[in-house]
Amino acid sequence: MNTFSEILNPNFLLRDALVGSVLVGLVCPLVGVYFVLRRMVFLGVALPQVSAAGIACSFLGYRLIMGPHEHGEAGERMIALVGSLGFTLLALLFLAALERSARQSVEVRIGVTYAMAAAATILFLAADPYAEAHLVSILKGDILATTRSSLSLTTTVFGVVVLTLLLFRREFLLVSFDRDMASVLGFRTRLWDTLLYLLIGITISLGVMTAGPVVTFGFLVVPAVTVRLLVRRMLTFSIASAVLGGMTAFVGFACAYRYDLPLGPAEVAIASVVLLLVAGARGAVRLVAGG
Repeated sequence: MNTFSEILNPNFLLRDALVGSVLVGLVCPLVGVYFVLRRMVFLGVALPQVSAAGIACSFLGYRLIMGPHEHGEAGERMIALVGSLGFTLLALLFLAALERSARQSVEVRIGVTYAMAAAATILFLAADPYAEAHLVSILKGDILATTRSSLSLTTTVFGVVVLTLLLFRREFLLVSFDRDMASVLGFRTRLWDTLLYLLIGITISLGVMTAGPVVTFGFLVVPAVTVRLLVRRMLTFSIASAVLGGMTAFVGFACAYRYDLPLGPAEVAIASVVLLLVAGARGAVRLVAGG
C-alpha cells in the first residue's frame, strides 16, 4: 500500500511517466479491439515495428540533410514523430490496397511487412553512427523520460482519437464486421476504413514514441483478447478493454517501481498474467459445466 500511496502523491517524481503509461494502456486497446474483430492480431506486431523503422529513417534523413543530430535537442521528438507516423500510415495504406486485391492471405502480407520493417530499422541505424546509441533508447520507448510537453501532446491527440472512435463506433464496427452489408446500406467503406487506419496509425505512432514497440503491441492486443473471452457487445468490449489496459499499466508501473524492474515489460507481464488467469478460469468453468 505504501507504494501505491507514493506514486499517487501529486508530487511524485515520475508522475508524468505514470500518466503516460496509463494513457497508452487506456487508448491502445481501443484500437486493438478492431484487430481482434478483423482477425488481424499480428498487425499489432508489424505496425509498431514499422513505426520504429520510421523513427530510425527520420533521424538518418535529418543527418544526411542537416548534419549530425545531438540527443536531447528540442526538435528530437518531433523528428521522430514525423517519421513514425509517416511510415505507419504508408504501411496501413499499402496493406489496405493489398487487402482489396486479395492476392495473398492476411498472414502473408503482415509477415512480409514485419520482416521488411525489422530489416529496415537495423539498416537505418547501421547507416547512422551518430545517432545509433541514442536511438536505441527511443526505439525501446523510454517511458521514464516522458516530459510535461510530450505528455500534453500525447493527451491531446489521444483525446481526439478516443472521441472519434466513440462518435463513429457504429460505422467502424459495421465496416469491420460486414463490409458487404455496409456497402449495401450506402456506407463509403473505403472512407471509413481510411479514417480507422488513420486513428490506428496515430495511436501506434504515439504509443511507440512513449512506450516502445513491444509495449505498444502488448496493449494493442492482450487486453482486447482478455475481454473478448468474457463479453460480446461492442461497446462493453471496447470500454472494458480500455479499463483493463489502464489498470494493468498502473499496476505494472507500481510493481516496476517497487521491485526495480524494467517498466514496459513489467506492464505487459501484468496484462499477460490477467489473460492467463481469465482464460484458465473460463476453461475451468466450461469443464465443470460440461462435466
